[in-house]
Amino acid sequence: MSKPTPAWARKSTLIMLAVLAALVVFGTTTQTWLHVSFAQGQVQQSDLSIPGNKAAVSVSALALVALAGTLALTIAGRISRVVTGVIVLLAALGIVAVVVGVLADPSAAAMGEVGKATGVIGVASNASATWFPVAAVAAAAVLAVAATVTLWAGRGWNTRTKYDAAPSVPAQGAAVGPIDEIDTWDQLSRGDDPTA
Repeated sequence: MSKPTPAWARKSTLIMLAVLAALVVFGTTTQTWLHVSFAQGQVQQSDLSIPGNKAAVSVSALALVALAGTLALTIAGRISRVVTGVIVLLAALGIVAVVVGVLADPSAAAMGEVGKATGVIGVASNASATWFPVAAVAAAAVLAVAATVTLWAGRGWNTRTKYDAAPSVPAQGAAVGPIDEIDTWDQLSRGDDPTA
């Protein structure tokens, strides 16, 4: 008798955790990541708020890749589960790398949007990050952990296909209805002798 799978290694737990983490990352990109202020008299522009999907465009795309990959893990076979798990892990690590870059230099991350807003490229600005990029890094770290555990624990997951269900066989001594010619051929096809 095999011992039960611990809760943290169950397919449903890991998939749900990864889906929630990917959704949190994507959700943070719809919020303000950067606040930009300009020096007095430098430009005729009020302060600027930049959402995550403008400050780090690739984060939204990577979050969607991770979400799609996680959902694919629910039906993936043994080999494709490894490939998909690696893709989800790489997406999570990519999110962390991009967001850490934004946090390390908010002014550089805001430069493109500042140029669009002011019409002048290279305007010096004072940009500061909100807490949403930090939340994105935390969620991406959870996603990376879930993907890593999936790669390890997923080796023991059962793969369900439409061919998994065994045909229902009546129990010994159970009453069986009348057998017609089609039933006889079906029994022969399965290797059973209907005359025995």
